[in-house]
Amino acid sequence: QVQLVESGGGLVQAGGSLRLSCAASGRTFSNYAMGWFRQAPGKEREFVAGISWSGGATYYGDSAKGRFTISRDNAKNTVYLQMNSLKPEDTAVYYCARSRGIIGTMTNDDYDYWGQGTQVTVSS
Repeated sequence: QVQLVESGGGLVQAGGSLRLSCAASGRTFSNYAMGWFRQAPGKEREFVAGISWSGGATYYGDSAKGRFTISRDNAKNTVYLQMNSLKPEDTAVYYCARSRGIIGTMTNDDYDYWGQGTQVTVSS
């Protein structure tokens, strides 16, 4: 069983930064792509960023391009999301997820394990 535990969320002022972490259990972490999603109240879950199994390929949703950076450390079984220039509309619960494959996609259904989420609140 794979467990994903997010951390690093919190309250930050607009223009500030946060770094989210997602620690994964299990010995096969490096075999899979990983992704970050977010869900704001009353809205559907939205793809934020993804990273391939090796970290060689990264991809972003439109809301994250130019401001967020996804990375991973396979030796530590951890994936990160560096968020800069935060805006109030970035307020949401952020989830990390494990892809079913090595590349990953932007589609929720292509991810089979999810963390419990971490709250990010950006004040104006």
